[in-house]
Amino acid sequence: MSVVRVCFLGTPDFAARHLQTLLDDSHFEVVGVVTQPDRPAGRKMQLTPSPVKVLALAHHIPIITPENLRKEPEAFEMIKSWKAEVAVVVAFGQILSTDFLNSFNYGAVNVHGSLLPLWRGAAPIQRAVQAGDTVTGVALQKMVYKLDAGGVIGERRIALDEKITAAELYSKLAFLGCELLSVELMDYIRGNLTPVDQDETKVTMAPKILKEESLLSFEKPARFLHNTVRGFNMGPGTYIMFQGKRLKIHETFYVTSDSNLKPGLVSDISDEGIFIQTLSGQIILKIVQPESKNKMASSDFVKSVSLKKGDAFV
Repeated sequence: MSVVRVCFLGTPDFAARHLQTLLDDSHFEVVGVVTQPDRPAGRKMQLTPSPVKVLALAHHIPIITPENLRKEPEAFEMIKSWKAEVAVVVAFGQILSTDFLNSFNYGAVNVHGSLLPLWRGAAPIQRAVQAGDTVTGVALQKMVYKLDAGGVIGERRIALDEKITAAELYSKLAFLGCELLSVELMDYIRGNLTPVDQDETKVTMAPKILKEESLLSFEKPARFLHNTVRGFNMGPGTYIMFQGKRLKIHETFYVTSDSNLKPGLVSDISDEGIFIQTLSGQIILKIVQPESKNKMASSDFVKSVSLKKGDAFV
Protein backbone atom coordinates (compact mmCIF):
# COMPACT_ATOMS: atom_id res chain seq x y z
CA MET A 1 0.00 0.00 0.00
CA SER A 2 1.04 3.64 -0.40
CA VAL A 3 2.72 5.66 2.33
CA VAL A 4 0.28 6.58 5.13
CA ARG A 5 -0.09 10.30 5.84
CA VAL A 6 0.04 10.98 9.60
CA CYS A 7 -1.01 13.91 11.76
CA PHE A 8 0.95 13.63 15.03
CA LEU A 9 -0.21 15.14 18.33
CA GLY A 10 2.07 15.09 21.37
CA THR A 11 4.10 17.22 23.74
CA PRO A 12 6.78 15.74 26.09
CA ASP A 13 9.89 13.68 25.44
CA PHE A 14 7.82 10.49 25.67
CA ALA A 15 5.84 11.71 22.66
CA ALA A 16 8.93 12.93 20.79
CA ARG A 17 10.38 9.41 20.86
CA HIS A 18 7.26 8.11 19.16
CA LEU A 19 7.35 10.90 16.58
CA GLN A 20 10.95 9.92 15.77
CA THR A 21 9.81 6.33 15.19
CA LEU A 22 7.26 7.49 12.62
CA LEU A 23 9.83 9.73 10.94
CA ASP A 24 12.23 6.80 10.65
CA ASP A 25 9.58 4.45 9.18
CA SER A 26 9.21 4.58 5.40
CA HIS A 27 5.60 3.37 5.69
CA PHE A 28 4.58 6.73 7.19
CA GLU A 29 4.78 10.38 6.22
CA VAL A 30 4.23 12.85 9.04
CA VAL A 31 2.46 15.72 7.28
CA GLY A 32 1.81 17.90 10.33
CA VAL A 33 2.37 18.15 14.07
CA VAL A 34 0.15 19.55 16.82
CA THR A 35 1.73 20.27 20.19
CA GLN A 36 1.21 22.45 23.23
CA PRO A 37 2.28 26.12 23.10
CA ASP A 38 5.73 27.10 24.39
CA ARG A 39 5.74 27.16 28.21
CA PRO A 40 7.96 28.93 30.78
CA ALA A 41 10.72 26.62 32.03
CA GLY A 42 13.93 26.72 34.03
CA ARG A 43 14.97 29.14 36.74
CA LYS A 44 14.59 32.11 34.40
CA MET A 45 11.15 30.86 33.28
CA GLN A 46 11.97 31.40 29.63
CA LEU A 47 9.41 30.31 27.04
CA THR A 48 10.54 26.87 25.91
CA PRO A 49 9.20 24.75 23.03
CA SER A 50 8.04 21.21 23.73
CA PRO A 51 10.35 18.31 22.79
CA VAL A 52 7.89 17.41 20.03
CA LYS A 53 8.05 20.91 18.57
CA VAL A 54 11.86 20.89 18.65
CA LEU A 55 11.93 17.60 16.73
CA ALA A 56 9.31 18.74 14.21
CA LEU A 57 11.21 21.96 13.54
CA ALA A 58 14.39 19.98 12.90
CA HIS A 59 12.55 17.99 10.24
CA HIS A 60 10.78 21.02 8.72
CA ILE A 61 7.31 19.64 9.45
CA PRO A 62 4.34 22.03 9.62
CA ILE A 63 3.47 22.76 13.28
CA ILE A 64 0.55 24.34 15.08
CA THR A 65 0.40 25.03 18.81
CA PRO A 66 -3.23 25.69 19.80
CA GLU A 67 -4.02 26.51 23.41
CA ASN A 68 -7.29 24.58 23.06
CA LEU A 69 -7.80 22.72 19.79
CA ARG A 70 -11.54 22.30 20.40
CA LYS A 71 -12.05 26.08 20.63
CA GLU A 72 -9.86 27.12 17.71
CA PRO A 73 -11.61 26.27 14.43
CA GLU A 74 -8.82 27.79 12.36
CA ALA A 75 -6.42 25.23 13.86
CA PHE A 76 -8.79 22.40 12.95
CA GLU A 77 -9.03 23.74 9.38
CA MET A 78 -5.25 23.77 9.15
CA ILE A 79 -5.13 20.14 10.27
CA LYS A 80 -7.72 19.15 7.66
CA SER A 81 -5.64 20.86 4.96
CA TRP A 82 -2.79 18.42 5.70
CA LYS A 83 -5.04 15.59 4.39
CA ALA A 84 -3.71 13.08 6.92
CA GLU A 85 -5.21 9.58 6.89
CA VAL A 86 -4.64 8.83 10.57
CA ALA A 87 -3.93 10.83 13.71
CA VAL A 88 -1.37 9.46 16.17
CA VAL A 89 -1.74 10.92 19.68
CA VAL A 90 0.90 10.46 22.38
CA ALA A 91 0.74 12.46 25.62
CA PHE A 92 -0.78 15.48 23.89
CA GLY A 93 -2.46 16.95 26.96
CA GLN A 94 -5.77 18.14 25.49
CA ILE A 95 -9.20 16.57 25.09
CA LEU A 96 -10.09 16.04 21.42
CA SER A 97 -13.54 16.50 19.90
CA THR A 98 -15.59 13.82 18.17
CA ASP A 99 -15.37 15.85 14.95
CA PHE A 100 -11.60 15.71 15.15
CA LEU A 101 -11.50 11.97 15.86
CA ASN A 102 -13.81 11.29 12.91
CA SER A 103 -11.94 13.49 10.42
CA PHE A 104 -9.36 10.85 9.42
CA ASN A 105 -9.89 7.79 7.21
CA TYR A 106 -8.44 5.50 9.88
CA GLY A 107 -9.51 7.60 12.84
CA ALA A 108 -7.15 8.55 15.68
CA VAL A 109 -5.01 6.17 17.71
CA ASN A 110 -3.33 6.79 21.05
CA VAL A 111 -0.29 5.27 22.76
CA HIS A 112 -1.15 5.06 26.47
CA GLY A 113 1.27 4.12 29.26
CA SER A 114 -0.73 1.33 30.87
CA LEU A 115 -2.50 -1.94 30.14
CA LEU A 116 -5.96 -0.56 29.47
CA PRO A 117 -8.52 -0.55 31.01
CA LEU A 118 -6.12 -0.17 33.96
CA TRP A 119 -4.94 3.34 34.80
CA ARG A 120 -6.94 5.51 32.48
CA GLY A 121 -6.04 9.17 32.87
CA ALA A 122 -3.19 11.64 33.18
CA ALA A 123 -0.60 9.73 35.25
CA PRO A 124 -0.72 6.02 34.37
CA ILE A 125 3.00 5.33 34.81
CA GLN A 126 3.25 7.05 38.20
CA ARG A 127 0.04 5.53 39.55
CA ALA A 128 1.00 1.99 38.51
CA VAL A 129 4.27 2.30 40.42
CA GLN A 130 2.58 3.94 43.41
CA ALA A 131 0.06 1.09 43.54
CA GLY A 132 2.86 -1.47 43.62
CA ASP A 133 1.79 -3.18 40.40
CA THR A 134 3.96 -6.14 39.44
CA VAL A 135 3.05 -5.94 35.74
CA THR A 136 2.26 -2.94 33.56
CA GLY A 137 2.78 -1.98 29.95
CA VAL A 138 1.68 0.23 27.10
CA ALA A 139 -1.40 0.04 24.87
CA LEU A 140 -2.31 1.29 21.41
CA GLN A 141 -6.00 2.21 21.38
CA LYS A 142 -8.48 3.51 18.83
CA MET A 143 -9.62 6.81 20.31
CA VAL A 144 -13.22 7.60 21.21
CA TYR A 145 -14.80 10.61 22.91
CA LYS A 146 -14.34 9.13 26.39
CA LEU A 147 -11.12 9.19 28.38
CA ASP A 148 -8.85 6.30 27.29
CA ALA A 149 -11.88 4.11 26.62
CA GLY A 150 -11.29 3.09 22.99
CA GLY A 151 -10.76 -0.43 21.71
CA VAL A 152 -7.24 -1.81 22.18
CA ILE A 153 -5.31 -2.52 18.98
CA GLY A 154 -2.22 -3.94 20.67
CA GLU A 155 -0.18 -3.91 23.87
CA ARG A 156 3.25 -4.66 25.29
CA ARG A 157 3.81 -5.90 28.86
CA ILE A 158 6.67 -5.49 31.32
CA ALA A 159 7.26 -7.02 34.76
CA LEU A 160 8.03 -4.64 37.65
CA ASP A 161 10.08 -5.16 40.77
CA GLU A 162 9.97 -3.09 43.98
CA LYS A 163 12.92 -0.90 43.00
CA ILE A 164 12.07 0.41 39.54
CA THR A 165 11.15 4.09 39.49
CA ALA A 166 8.64 5.88 37.32
CA ALA A 167 11.48 7.58 35.44
CA GLU A 168 13.08 4.23 34.63
CA LEU A 169 9.74 2.74 33.63
CA TYR A 170 8.99 5.80 31.48
CA SER A 171 11.99 5.03 29.26
CA LYS A 172 11.15 1.33 28.98
CA LEU A 173 7.53 2.03 28.04
CA ALA A 174 8.57 4.62 25.46
CA PHE A 175 10.59 1.91 23.69
CA LEU A 176 7.64 -0.52 23.80
CA GLY A 177 5.21 2.15 22.59
CA CYS A 178 7.40 2.79 19.58
CA GLU A 179 7.21 -0.93 18.79
CA LEU A 180 3.41 -0.65 18.71
CA LEU A 181 3.63 2.11 16.10
CA SER A 182 6.07 0.12 14.00
CA VAL A 183 4.06 -3.10 14.03
CA GLU A 184 0.45 -2.94 15.26
CA LEU A 185 -0.40 0.46 13.78
CA MET A 186 0.39 -0.66 10.25
CA ASP A 187 -1.40 -3.99 10.79
CA TYR A 188 -4.46 -2.03 11.94
CA ILE A 189 -4.35 0.26 8.91
CA ARG A 190 -4.01 -2.74 6.61
CA GLY A 191 -7.11 -4.27 8.17
CA ASN A 192 -5.27 -7.16 9.83
CA LEU A 193 -6.13 -6.03 13.37
CA THR A 194 -9.49 -5.05 14.86
CA PRO A 195 -9.66 -3.02 18.08
CA VAL A 196 -10.83 -5.09 21.06
CA ASP A 197 -13.35 -3.45 23.42
CA GLN A 198 -12.12 -2.78 26.94
CA ASP A 199 -13.69 -4.53 29.92
CA GLU A 200 -15.45 -1.66 31.73
CA THR A 201 -15.68 -3.71 34.95
CA LYS A 202 -11.87 -3.58 35.30
CA VAL A 203 -11.37 0.17 34.87
CA THR A 204 -9.02 1.97 37.27
CA MET A 205 -8.22 5.67 37.08
CA ALA A 206 -4.86 7.49 37.15
CA PRO A 207 -5.68 11.08 38.10
CA LYS A 208 -3.17 13.92 37.80
CA ILE A 209 -0.78 14.04 40.76
CA LEU A 210 -1.53 16.90 43.14
CA LYS A 211 1.28 18.84 44.82
CA GLU A 212 -0.08 18.04 48.27
CA GLU A 213 0.46 14.34 47.59
CA SER A 214 4.22 14.97 47.72
CA LEU A 215 4.21 15.25 51.53
CA LEU A 216 4.61 11.76 52.93
CA SER A 217 2.52 10.81 55.95
CA PHE A 218 3.86 8.19 58.35
CA GLU A 219 0.25 7.34 59.17
CA LYS A 220 0.30 5.26 55.99
CA PRO A 221 1.97 1.86 55.42
CA ALA A 222 5.70 1.77 54.69
CA ARG A 223 5.23 -0.12 51.42
CA PHE A 224 2.83 2.54 50.13
CA LEU A 225 5.26 5.32 51.08
CA HIS A 226 8.14 3.54 49.33
CA ASN A 227 6.02 3.05 46.22
CA THR A 228 5.01 6.72 46.27
CA VAL A 229 8.65 7.81 46.42
CA ARG A 230 9.59 5.77 43.36
CA GLY A 231 6.33 6.62 41.59
CA PHE A 232 6.71 10.38 42.00
CA ASN A 233 10.47 10.56 41.37
CA MET A 234 10.05 12.08 37.88
CA GLY A 235 7.74 14.71 39.31
CA PRO A 236 6.60 16.22 41.59
CA GLY A 237 8.91 14.32 43.98
CA THR A 238 8.31 13.57 47.67
CA TYR A 239 9.39 15.09 50.97
CA ILE A 240 8.94 14.95 54.73
CA MET A 241 9.32 17.69 57.33
CA PHE A 242 12.36 17.73 59.61
CA GLN A 243 12.99 20.51 62.11
CA GLY A 244 10.57 22.78 60.29
CA LYS A 245 12.17 22.34 56.86
CA ARG A 246 11.50 20.16 53.86
CA LEU A 247 13.66 17.09 53.44
CA LYS A 248 13.31 15.70 49.93
CA ILE A 249 13.25 11.93 49.70
CA HIS A 250 14.93 10.40 46.65
CA GLU A 251 15.42 6.74 47.51
CA THR A 252 13.87 4.44 50.10
CA PHE A 253 13.10 0.84 50.89
CA TYR A 254 11.00 -0.74 53.63
CA VAL A 255 10.60 -3.67 55.98
CA THR A 256 7.27 -5.17 56.97
CA SER A 257 8.23 -5.68 60.62
CA ASP A 258 7.14 -3.11 63.21
CA SER A 259 9.08 -1.54 66.04
CA ASN A 260 7.42 -0.75 69.37
CA LEU A 261 7.34 2.96 68.47
CA LYS A 262 4.59 5.20 67.17
CA PRO A 263 4.40 6.24 63.47
CA GLY A 264 6.87 9.01 62.64
CA LEU A 265 9.50 8.03 65.23
CA VAL A 266 13.03 6.94 64.30
CA SER A 267 13.28 3.22 65.05
CA ASP A 268 16.91 2.70 63.99
CA ILE A 269 19.89 4.37 62.32
CA SER A 270 22.36 2.15 60.50
CA ASP A 271 24.49 1.87 57.36
CA GLU A 272 21.29 0.80 55.57
CA GLY A 273 19.61 4.11 56.30
CA ILE A 274 17.24 5.83 58.70
CA PHE A 275 14.41 3.54 59.81
CA ILE A 276 11.11 5.25 60.63
CA GLN A 277 8.03 3.51 62.00
CA THR A 278 4.88 3.94 59.91
CA LEU A 279 1.29 2.79 60.25
CA SER A 280 2.48 -0.64 59.15
CA GLY A 281 6.14 -1.54 58.75
CA GLN A 282 9.20 0.72 58.70
CA ILE A 283 10.36 2.89 55.84
CA ILE A 284 14.11 3.22 55.30
CA LEU A 285 15.41 6.57 54.07
CA LYS A 286 18.44 5.97 51.84
CA ILE A 287 18.99 9.11 49.71
CA VAL A 288 17.73 12.48 50.98
CA GLN A 289 18.16 16.15 50.13
CA PRO A 290 17.97 18.94 52.72
CA GLU A 291 16.80 22.38 51.61
CA SER A 292 19.40 24.27 49.53
CA LYS A 293 21.74 21.26 49.49
CA ASN A 294 22.60 18.42 47.13
CA LYS A 295 21.38 14.85 47.38
CA MET A 296 23.20 12.79 49.98
CA ALA A 297 23.17 9.37 51.55
CA SER A 298 21.23 9.28 54.80
CA SER A 299 24.44 8.17 56.53
CA ASP A 300 25.94 11.54 55.61
CA PHE A 301 22.77 13.41 56.56
CA VAL A 302 22.80 12.07 60.14
CA LYS A 303 26.37 13.34 60.61
CA SER A 304 25.18 16.92 60.20
CA VAL A 305 22.07 16.79 62.42
CA SER A 306 21.09 15.69 65.88
CA LEU A 307 19.11 12.50 65.39
CA LYS A 308 18.71 9.37 67.50
CA LYS A 309 16.32 6.48 68.01
CA GLY A 310 12.94 7.68 69.30
CA ASP A 311 13.20 11.13 67.70
CA ALA A 312 10.28 12.34 65.63
CA PHE A 313 10.25 13.48 62.02
CA VAL A 314 7.96 16.50 62.23
